[in-house]
Amino acid sequence: MGIQLELNKGRVPVKVWTRDIEASAMQQLLNVANLPIVHGHVAAMPDVHAGIGATVGSVIPTRQAIIPAAVGVDIGCGMNAVRTTLRAEDLPDNLRSLRLGIEGSVPCGFEQHAASRMRGSALQRVGRVLDQRLDTIVGKHPGLMKMQRRFSETWLCQLGTLGGGNHFIELCLDEAGAVWVMLHSGSRGIGNVIGRYFIAAAQKDMQRHRIHLPDRDLAYFSEGSDLFDDYVEAVEWAQDYALLNRQQMLAAVVEVLKKQLPPFRLESEAINCHHNYVARERHFGENLLITRKGAISAQAGELGIIPGSMGARSYIVRGLGNAQSFCSCAHGAGRRMSRSAAKRRFSRFDLEDQTAGIECRKDSGVVDEIPAAYKDIDQVMDNQRDLVEVVHTLKQVLCVKG
Repeated sequence: MGIQLELNKGRVPVKVWTRDIEASAMQQLLNVANLPIVHGHVAAMPDVHAGIGATVGSVIPTRQAIIPAAVGVDIGCGMNAVRTTLRAEDLPDNLRSLRLGIEGSVPCGFEQHAASRMRGSALQRVGRVLDQRLDTIVGKHPGLMKMQRRFSETWLCQLGTLGGGNHFIELCLDEAGAVWVMLHSGSRGIGNVIGRYFIAAAQKDMQRHRIHLPDRDLAYFSEGSDLFDDYVEAVEWAQDYALLNRQQMLAAVVEVLKKQLPPFRLESEAINCHHNYVARERHFGENLLITRKGAISAQAGELGIIPGSMGARSYIVRGLGNAQSFCSCAHGAGRRMSRSAAKRRFSRFDLEDQTAGIECRKDSGVVDEIPAAYKDIDQVMDNQRDLVEVVHTLKQVLCVKG
């Protein structure tokens, strides 16, 4: 497939890799395209849908400026996956014990590691690589500490935890019957605090300079300002925290599998990729800041992960380096309806039907994550054949939700 829509009502064009897009998302794309800081064009992936300020599933190239709300509050949210030497036949017929073991080892939802167990622990030692950098950030912006109760303790206690919403841990089988571990999470509460703090700071900065915006959530920092440099420092910290968070969870899940399954080893290097982040990159001969809000990097030859919903397939892909997408692709299926709409429309009985054969929670607490609330992942993949090629097709057999 390829670019299916091109919107030309903004300062720059918007190139869209789908026709399955709601009017509110179209308006958000045009709002972004009218900003004076956006360079070249905006790219919208096939999983695009309305977000806060900017759409989820968009790639925003800016020159000498950055939009905190486009990065979002789950800074560094992304995926981690690794193939094991385990085979489908190595798994027990009933996977409930494995699911409970993972839920017991990795805190989910609002749960976190107990502070009393953190002192002197291996996890605390891991966290020290980030500790000094965070102290520097908070020294410049002490207001961050006022936004979260027990700030200095919570970020460490949440290292190696899943969170809620669409975050998950899965065991999957590929087309050859190999077992994969795959998970999705981000920078937890600390990323949320950093995101909200700097979004508010950008909005105040716009008011101070009397800059009119099509949406106040598109407030930005200009390069050369103290707030720009401080935000970049903070967002890079949160992205590193998110990577470390996923690495710690993956290690914890592997330990659970070792206790309950036959001996195995990890067969390939783990893929660990962000899909809510900003990076300095060069495109079309220009040095740009590329914000991927619900999109992953798909440079030529680069491996990535595109998950479907908890009842559908997921994909390990290799990027094709498409310049028009700023070497990017979709980050998943993308929501078709809001969480509140999904809860109104579906029941736990619908969830049971749509997740038949998968070991997972099937209660009313996760109905908002029902597969029907998401776009068809296979259609999303078909729409981006010019962005990535499929390396492995994964089907989940176990899913842990927060």
